[in-house]
Amino acid sequence: QIQVVESGGGSVETGGSLTLSCRASTYTYHNGMTMGWFRQVPGKGREGVAIIVTRTDSTYYADSVKGRFTISRDNGENTVYLQMNSLKPEDTAMYYCAAALGRLGSQYVLHSMYYRDWGRGTQVTVSS
Repeated sequence: QIQVVESGGGSVETGGSLTLSCRASTYTYHNGMTMGWFRQVPGKGREGVAIIVTRTDSTYYADSVKGRFTISRDNGENTVYLQMNSLKPEDTAMYYCAAALGRLGSQYVLHSMYYRDWGRGTQVTVSS
């Protein structure tokens, strides 16, 4: 099982920025993983936001966040980051870090069903 722990949520005004962090267990990280962020609002399913494949640095984004969010990784810290800029009220959600062993195909990376291991979530609230 991959253990992941998120941090960095909070409340900002429209146009503000936040950075989320997700730290994975050391051994699993260095064997290659697909990791990233999903978000969920009450009454809806989890939406894929941004994903990175750790061995190739391939990144994938939801259309709604392209140009505003950036996912990156720090191998030394076994951590994946999500830099969120130009935040909008519609970005308000619980953000979850997800991880899968190895490299998921590009057609699967933004779908929550392909990830087994999840963090507990961190709330992001953007006020208008």
